[in-house]
Amino acid sequence: MAGIGGDGLPRIIQGGMGIGISDWRLARAVAAAGQLGVVSGTAVDTLLVRRLQDGDRDGSVRRAIARFPFEEVGAATLERFFLADGRAPGTPYVQLPLYKQVVSRARAQLTMLAAFVEVQLAREGHDGEIGMNLLTKVQMPNLATLYGAMLAGVDYVIMGAGIPREIPAALDRLAVHEPAVLRFEIEGAAGPAIDGQPPGPDQLTFDPAEHLHGRLPPELVRPRFLPVISSSTLASLLARKATGRIDGFIIEGPTAGGHNAPPRERGRENARGEPVYGPRDAVDLDVLREIGLPFWLAGGMGSPEALCAALRAGAAGVQVGTLFAFCDDSGLASRYRIQTLAAARLGLVDVRTDPNASPTGFPFKVVELPDSLAEDRVYAGRERVCDLGYLRTAYRRPGGRIGYRCPAEPVETFVAKGGDARQTLGRKCLCNALMANIGRAQSRADGRLEPPLLTSGDDLRTIGSFLAGRSGYTARDVIQYLLAGSGSAVAAAGCVATAAVPSARPPAPRPSHPIAR
Repeated sequence: MAGIGGDGLPRIIQGGMGIGISDWRLARAVAAAGQLGVVSGTAVDTLLVRRLQDGDRDGSVRRAIARFPFEEVGAATLERFFLADGRAPGTPYVQLPLYKQVVSRARAQLTMLAAFVEVQLAREGHDGEIGMNLLTKVQMPNLATLYGAMLAGVDYVIMGAGIPREIPAALDRLAVHEPAVLRFEIEGAAGPAIDGQPPGPDQLTFDPAEHLHGRLPPELVRPRFLPVISSSTLASLLARKATGRIDGFIIEGPTAGGHNAPPRERGRENARGEPVYGPRDAVDLDVLREIGLPFWLAGGMGSPEALCAALRAGAAGVQVGTLFAFCDDSGLASRYRIQTLAAARLGLVDVRTDPNASPTGFPFKVVELPDSLAEDRVYAGRERVCDLGYLRTAYRRPGGRIGYRCPAEPVETFVAKGGDARQTLGRKCLCNALMANIGRAQSRADGRLEPPLLTSGDDLRTIGSFLAGRSGYTARDVIQYLLAGSGSAVAAAGCVATAAVPSARPPAPRPSHPIAR
C-alpha cells in the first residue's frame, strides 16, 4: 500500500479531531490514499442523532444503520430521531439524556450504534485501515463506544487526554464479548454507606451479553491500541503497568491542536497569557527507542521535512491534524474553513494556547476567529448552559451519592454543587462550540445559535505556504505533499530511519461476519 513502510505501519496517521472534524468522510479519504484514517469518537452519539434530525440527505447514515447487527436498535433510533425533511429553521435539536455512571440499556445501545455507523462508513470502498480516537477524560461513554466501533471492525484505537492504563484489558475482553471494567474517576473521598449498603466500587462497566440477548456473537478482532502521550516517563509507565498489550505510542508536543498536556513547570506564562513550555517538556526519544514499540511524532509534523526528521529519529511516522482539519474532506463547516484559509493566505490567522478555555483544565489551542467564542464579546454574550455534558466530572455529594458538574455550566449551579467559582473563570462550553464548528449548532429559545470555537495546531500560522495560492485542497493532496513534497524529501536517500523502527505485529485476520465490511 502506498506510503506504508516495510514494517507494515502507516507513515501518516490522520489526527482524530472532534467533534466530527475527523468524520467518516475524512477518515475514508485518508485510508483510501493508503494511510491511517481516524474517526473521532467524541460525542459521536449526539452527532448521529443530529445528522438524522437534519434529514441524512444522502442516506449514508441510514445505510450504515441498516448493517448494525441489532436491528431493533436501529429501528428505534430512526423512529425517534429521523426527520425526512430535516428540522424546520430555528427548531432546536432533540437532545439525548446526559451520560452518567450507569445509563439505560437503550442509551448505551445508541452509543454503540453511533460508533458503529462512523467506523462502518469510514471503511467503505477501500482496503485501508481505520482508527478511532477517544479521550480518556470523557470516561462514561467510552466502553459502549469501543464495543460499537469493534462491531464495525475498527483497526486501531487511539486515546489521549489522560492515562488510559486500563483500556488494553477492556479491548481484550470486549473482543470476546466479555464484561469490561474501567476505574471511574470521582472527585472527593468515598462516602459513607447509602441506604444501609456500603459504597460500591467506583467503576464503569459494560457487558456485551446485556445487548446480545442470546444472539450468536459476531467474531471480532481486537484493534491495535496507541495511547497519546507527552512524556517518555508516561510511555515507560504504560509499557510496564498497562493492563494488556500496547501496540505503540503517539508522542504529542505542545504545538498540536486541541488539548495539550500542561507544562511540567507550572505558573509561567508569556505576554499573551499562554503557558510556557521548556526543556523539561521535551520527550526523550532514546527512552522511546529502548521501550521497543513503534511510535509516531505529533504536533508541528505537517511537512515532508518533519516526516523525514521523524523517520530519521526512529519513529514509524507522524500524526498530522491541522492540514487535514482544514481540507475539503473534513467535517469542518465550509464557511469556517473558507474564512480561516482566506485569512491564512493573507498571513492574518493566529492560534493561541488558552490555559482557561477548556473545562478539563488542560491548555486548549484556540483559533482567533471573528464571531467565535475566541472573542470576549461573544463569550460574554453567551448564556452559560451545560446540556451535552461530555466534559462533566463526577463528584461525591454529601451522603456519598454521585453528582456531576462542569466549570462551564452556570456559575451559581457549579458553586451549588460544591465547585470553586474560580474554576469557572474563562471556561467555555466546548461540547456545544465544537458541534457548532461542524454546522450542527444548537438553536436556543431566543433564536440564537451556539457560537463556534475553532481549534488548531500552531501549523495553521504557516499553512499559507502549503496553500500556494489555492483556496482549498483535499486529504489526498495532504498525503501526496507529505510523502513526496518538494524535493521528494521522504524518498530521498537521507530520509531513512537511523534507528530501526520496531516491527509491527502481523495484522489480524479479518472477521468473516458480514458487518465487518
